[in-house]
Amino acid sequence: PLLLWSPALESGALTPSTRPTPSRGTVRGSGAPPLPCLKWSKIPDFIHRFPHRGLGAHSLCRNPDGRLKPWCFYRNHRGRIDWAYCGCKQASLFVPIRLAGGNSEYEGRVEVYRAGQWGTICDDHWDEADAEVICRQLGISGPAKAQTLAYFGEGSGPIFLDDVQCTGNELSIDQCAKSLWGEHNCGHKEDASVSCNPLRDGTLRLTGGEGSHEGQLEVYFGGHWGSVCDDGWTEQNSHVVCRQLGFRYKTEVIEECLGRPIHLDDVNCSGQELSLSSCSRSEWGKHDCSHQEDVAIVCTHSPPIRLMDGENKKEGRVEIFINGQWGTICDDGWTDKDATVVCRQLSYKGSAKARSLAYFGDGVGPIHMDNVKCTGTELMLADCIKQDIGTHNCRHSEDAGVICDYSAKKRVLLGNTESVPSLCGLRLLNQRQKRIIGGKNSLRGGWPWQAAIRLRASHRDGRLLCGATLISSCWVLTAAHCFKRYGNNTKNYVVRLGDYHTLVPEEYEEDVEVKSIIIHKDYKPDANDYDIALVKLEGQLNRCAKFNAHVLPACLPHRRERAKKVASNCYITGWGDTGRAYSKTLQQAAIPLLPKRLCEDRYKNRFTGRMLCAGNLLDHKRVDSCQGDSGGPLMCERPGGHWVVFGVTSWGHGCGVKDTPGVYTRVSAFVPWIKRVTKL
Repeated sequence: PLLLWSPALESGALTPSTRPTPSRGTVRGSGAPPLPCLKWSKIPDFIHRFPHRGLGAHSLCRNPDGRLKPWCFYRNHRGRIDWAYCGCKQASLFVPIRLAGGNSEYEGRVEVYRAGQWGTICDDHWDEADAEVICRQLGISGPAKAQTLAYFGEGSGPIFLDDVQCTGNELSIDQCAKSLWGEHNCGHKEDASVSCNPLRDGTLRLTGGEGSHEGQLEVYFGGHWGSVCDDGWTEQNSHVVCRQLGFRYKTEVIEECLGRPIHLDDVNCSGQELSLSSCSRSEWGKHDCSHQEDVAIVCTHSPPIRLMDGENKKEGRVEIFINGQWGTICDDGWTDKDATVVCRQLSYKGSAKARSLAYFGDGVGPIHMDNVKCTGTELMLADCIKQDIGTHNCRHSEDAGVICDYSAKKRVLLGNTESVPSLCGLRLLNQRQKRIIGGKNSLRGGWPWQAAIRLRASHRDGRLLCGATLISSCWVLTAAHCFKRYGNNTKNYVVRLGDYHTLVPEEYEEDVEVKSIIIHKDYKPDANDYDIALVKLEGQLNRCAKFNAHVLPACLPHRRERAKKVASNCYITGWGDTGRAYSKTLQQAAIPLLPKRLCEDRYKNRFTGRMLCAGNLLDHKRVDSCQGDSGGPLMCERPGGHWVVFGVTSWGHGCGVKDTPGVYTRVSAFVPWIKRVTKL
């Protein structure tokens, strides 16, 4: 048996009562290069002596015996096993995870190690993107499947994480968006699980390295793992291996690995294959090699990147993980060539489009990069010319974004008929919805009925005047007071549909001429009652707006439909006052409807039965529509997913002022008038 010696063992310093402190790194001798830590599983007697200390099949530094700082076992330059304190490195700061309760090591309940104990993850928002990251962190290739509702049994102990929302490109779960540690609203009946499902011929893994990105290359075939011979091995082969495992770069190392069969030899890839088994190769099990010719790979994991707050996973604000934090990239000099490299790194094909001016909303945290200059041929964003990390002269209002697989052609859903009840109120976003909070950027295409009434360029450079709601191909609904200053001359206005960022021309954006403006006959400019108007768009044969995923009508309420009885989700949208300035991107805010009696108490006889009021009266949660949102929609969701315009933003005392909720024209009170005018 292997006997280990250390000062701690000799002095009896290893006591079961001490608690581990996680870290990770390498061991550095005096004047010598750093040496890798051994996996704790290489020393099974030590794990047996100190169970439940986070020791296992990893080389993370630990402090199970209460020493001055974390340490690990390593093999010294003479080949003997020794121990030493660790030096930490950012690339290895991965929280330990394991799978428990499954029928094999490749499936089970996901458990994470923190503060000396294992805990579970709540399954809120848990999906295949999260499972993919878990399997990658564990070094398992193959399709990843997310399981919910304690599929592999309920865990015990703490629930450490909730609302995990990975993009699928992260290297470990600690790089994903998630709740704060220990914050959740779950029980163990909601424990998250995964099935990595690797046991198919041709599945790959890297073993014996510092992480899932490096080590001995092994391939699964016929129920057994085996190595790959290095005869004819090329850079292209390594590239295919790293791609199959979810990494990018590649370098080769050679080391001996005994005890496994040799499954493959004479592998010859072009570099374009998605899996090693697709390459030219020998028959399974046929070779003329020894284990001294086994292939081992290092897939250098350049800083991971992700796209945030886009309409789908192929677009969004570009964020990069450096020094333990996700941060953004400044848009100085940001071009389609830079976007091409980002999309290539994320394995997306097709054209790439750069977006600037925080098109997908302001990020948070550090701004990591500025003045990025790619040629468009690089494999990774980190390969491009750029300023030193962290050096910039930008704000988050200049965060860079991209759209991958970009097409300038608008996809029309169907003929632009005047009445499309089956389409009204549908949000055709194809990604999971993020939770909406007050005053945050909406998702692009998230509110397809949002319209903007803009002054023509001769009036203040074509600025935004009011919000509006598309209710059919040729009609938009807005507030009567929007026309108080510039009158109802149609030549003064244009209606913009499909807009998201007011300063960036977009493929779905369309300016439509105004044919007529109909203000309710009982509206008085010096009062707030009857504050409603209809705008007819120019078109032929009742075909004006072109419907697509970004341009769709909202539903009208029924004559006596009351929002509080049919809906629990109500939101306001617009480009209005954000508290600092007018927003460039479409804003959204969840907003509660308030009882009629409360509104009457606040506004006395100014509040009529043709109005409703909404807003959160708590001082720290106030949400209200502000200047620029006048005429815009207050939307509520019906059961079944259709959105109804229950209110038109009308008036209020100030903007988000305490105890003064916003007042909206009650659309249901005007449905007969709307239908009579529009013939809907």
